Amino acid sequence: MYIQPLIEGSYFHIYNRGVNSEDIFKAHRNYFYFLQQYSHYCSDVFETFAYALLKNHFHLLVYVKETVEVPRNDGKGMITLNASKQLSHFFNSYAQAINKTNNRTGSLFESPFERKLVDDDSYITALICYCHLNAQKHGFVKDFRDWEFSSYDTILKNNNSFLSSQKVLDWFGGVEAFEKAHQGRFQENSLERFVIE
Repeated sequence: MYIQPLIEGSYFHIYNRGVNSEDIFKAHRNYFYFLQQYSHYCSDVFETFAYALLKNHFHLLVYVKETVEVPRNDGKGMITLNASKQLSHFFNSYAQAINKTNNRTGSLFESPFERKLVDDDSYITALICYCHLNAQKHGFVKDFRDWEFSSYDTILKNNNSFLSSQKVLDWFGGVEAFEKAHQGRFQENSLERFVIE
């Protein structure tokens, strides 16, 4: 099976779900912990443009940064970070915490994690909308704007440390254009190619 490498300088749709469709978010606080751990392990290697966290799966739209070097823990020189390894550290950290809290063992996520190269501008625009509309699509809320665990509201407020909110708003042409782009998307077939559940 071919596994697409995470290419530096490229956009990717990264997504995954729980093993056997098991919930990966067991409690309300798990969503916050997921984002905290993601920021800790992945903010150095990714620019994040959108996310959606939904009980048994998640979506991320990221840009893989060019070569990133950080100081070694022992203070002796620098180490080059690898995006795939950072994601692996993140998944392992989160899974270990969930397993410990819930008295479970074994894998939490399907492996390997899914990734698709995002190779054109219309794909980026549609995928951002798809991430935000996902909770409504799955019936968790009647209005996607009410779902707490997507990047929609965070982008509008432009107040998150790891999310490239201003770049997203600029991409759409401002706040009004960003909001308008999300209206009526359920009537369009343009989002169907992003359905992976």
